[in-house]
Amino acid sequence: MDSKVSLPFTKISKALSCFSFPPADIVVGIGRGGIVPAGLVAHQLGLPLNIASVNYRNDKNQPIRESPEFLDLFPTSFPPSSRILLIDDVAVSGKTLGLVKETLKDYSVHTFVLKGKADFVLFPDIKTCVQWPWNPAPKSLTYES
Repeated sequence: MDSKVSLPFTKISKALSCFSFPPADIVVGIGRGGIVPAGLVAHQLGLPLNIASVNYRNDKNQPIRESPEFLDLFPTSFPPSSRILLIDDVAVSGKTLGLVKETLKDYSVHTFVLKGKADFVLFPDIKTCVQWPWNPAPKSLTYES
């Protein structure tokens, strides 16, 4: 069984409230994992939220595609000179953030993750897997004979 560090909402919320975010006009969250963090940040900063549905890894953090792919059409027509804060929960390789950032190349984009590799990282010291409060812990299966 994988050992994961558990981060409660209170710790995440407190860390977000103390974080110095770069100037931004729009928040874009990576769906699925980045939806809750992006929602929290957009609310805190009073900014509009957009979701980019992109998939690369499964729930066990294993790649299931050769590279990240958009699952839905992602409109990239924002007001000129918009500053975008692109958010995901975790960035392992940076490929998913890179794909979305490339589609937003006409804008100033900063990446932000709770853990991993990005321009801004909320918990840079956490190196293990995390049990996020919005992802329920997997239930153990019991088989009866």
